[in-house]
Amino acid sequence: MEKKKIVLKLELHNEKTKQKAMKNVCSNLGVESISLDMKEKKLTVVGEVDITNMVKRLRKLCHTDLVSVGSPVESAEKKKKEEPKKMEPKKPEEKKDSKDKSYGNPGYTTIYYYDPVYVEEYPSKCIIC
Repeated sequence: MEKKKIVLKLELHNEKTKQKAMKNVCSNLGVESISLDMKEKKLTVVGEVDITNMVKRLRKLCHTDLVSVGSPVESAEKKKKEEPKKMEPKKPEEKKDSKDKSYGNPGYTTIYYYDPVYVEEYPSKCIIC
């Protein structure tokens, strides 16, 4: 089996079905990369994948159409010819204050101890009262 670039059109209605579709495709053997374009609702999968099995599993979640199947090398060459890379200036990163508590949990945990000695000291008293 050889590497293939598979483009599928999915009818995703909400975020939950999108996550299920991505998880479903990731679970297939031989998947190397996945990209999802939500504007066009197209899922692109690259790798050595069984197409019929993948489409069959996706159709259980949502309506799926197979748009194209090809080699990933050809599409990469086309993109390089069409779009030259543009250099963007780097923006300076903002530093967080050490007093800012948005980092998360500092690592403190509360440990509760149960002392069973109290029950043994006063055996005649009622525990409930």
